[in-house]
Amino acid sequence: MRLTDLAAALAAPGGSHGRAPSTTGPSDEVEVEVEVTGVTHQADWVQPGEAFVAIPGARFDGHSFIEQAVARGAVAVLGEGLPEGVDCPVPYVVVPAARPALADAAAAIAGHPSRAMTVLGVTGTDGKTTTSCLARHLLRAAGRRTGLLSTIGYELPDGQLRQPPAHFTTPEAPQVQQILADLRAADAEVVVIETSSHALALDRVRAVDYDVAVWTNLTGEHLDFHGTMEGYFAAKALLVQRARVAVLNADDDWTPRLVELSTGGHTTYSAEGCGADWTASAVVEGPDDLRFTVHGPQGSAQAVLPMIGRFNVANALAAMAGAHRAGVGMEALIDGLASFAGVPGRMEMVERGEGDPRVIVDFAHTAPSLEKALDTVRVTTNGRLWVLLGSAGGPRDPSKRAPLGEAATRLADQVVFTEEDHRDTPLGDILTEMERGAREAGRTNFVSIGDRVEAIRYAVAEAGPEDTVVLAGKGPEHTLERDTETIPWDEMAQARAALVARTTR
Repeated sequence: MRLTDLAAALAAPGGSHGRAPSTTGPSDEVEVEVEVTGVTHQADWVQPGEAFVAIPGARFDGHSFIEQAVARGAVAVLGEGLPEGVDCPVPYVVVPAARPALADAAAAIAGHPSRAMTVLGVTGTDGKTTTSCLARHLLRAAGRRTGLLSTIGYELPDGQLRQPPAHFTTPEAPQVQQILADLRAADAEVVVIETSSHALALDRVRAVDYDVAVWTNLTGEHLDFHGTMEGYFAAKALLVQRARVAVLNADDDWTPRLVELSTGGHTTYSAEGCGADWTASAVVEGPDDLRFTVHGPQGSAQAVLPMIGRFNVANALAAMAGAHRAGVGMEALIDGLASFAGVPGRMEMVERGEGDPRVIVDFAHTAPSLEKALDTVRVTTNGRLWVLLGSAGGPRDPSKRAPLGEAATRLADQVVFTEEDHRDTPLGDILTEMERGAREAGRTNFVSIGDRVEAIRYAVAEAGPEDTVVLAGKGPEHTLERDTETIPWDEMAQARAALVARTTR
């Protein structure tokens, strides 16, 4: 894309707030001829031919990295104005706001890929990942070529979960647009995007054309970033305001305000049975699934969801309502629920044979999340409840280790303390702190085994056929940080191996 065309795109309605950018450079001829192949705001991510966006920050001003960006091949710089004394050897495009310009430029260069697909966004404090994965599965099971962009990775319509690039933690606008472009190239009809409050507040998804917004709930979180619950709400509400239609949780206290903010129509759902478009009744929690009656706009039907935890009824209703708004009928939704394989690392059940304990892999790694996980599993555990967990080292908060030990030994019958990314913190120190939390509460129902492989094999071998073993903390992560070494890791594979070892011992 020529730089002049990019500048014009940023000046168009929806681009850089509609105010025309101005361009300065060594010469008008260079300005006209420059071809821009991509855009980024990180100087060390620049590839030859890309534009660099200089974003002013609380600690650093992106203009300080212009020289580095140009050395790596940047052919232009976008910013809010070149500071006095700063030289720019390539064309400089002045924009009203740098962060929105990053999103708008990324979308323009990629050819606005979201416009070629139906986009379903999911936001909320809890349930985003599960609801996103459920919606993707329901759409795909109904025959729609569907992609996914989520915290667990991203999927093209081929169903293969891909891990993001090394610098891809929370998707920035260029990564979002590149993945959307890949989905368009793979002939995706629909894409489900798990949309965080940070992504909305920082304009990372500003240039995404959302068709359906799904709202799960809102509780206190990320207030260090948003400041207040009002600020947190305002960020998440942007998704509802931008989408053509909203799917709202009637059980959430914030929903009445969202109804007022919705620019299109809206659909409601309720796991509590209050007057909504989608509701559930006669919920039965089994050891391996949930069974309930779904009541929707097309009638009622019996549903089976191969997940545990009553809270997943709400996630299922949200996903069904969202997929229905994207064109999937009730019969296909019910069939799709029954074949859902679960969410990687989120209450993920390991296949087991006759006489094996139930083994569950979950990402819980704080005391509150561990309590929720163990309370959920306890309901359907006939025998003893085991939990295996560790606590991260390095710069992570050491004050959570003793509370983890206390919570684990209070809520589970048997506890195995082990490693979990202890990095350069001595593992013994971490285990001692977790043990202290248990001992100070007067409990002795624990054992410490430093090697996580050995710890998993011990717990699975010692558990009985009516027992449940929760492997907490790692979830879907693909590495384990041990001392100064980072090794490949697959918690599900380790659990399967432990079950095999149990049956062959």
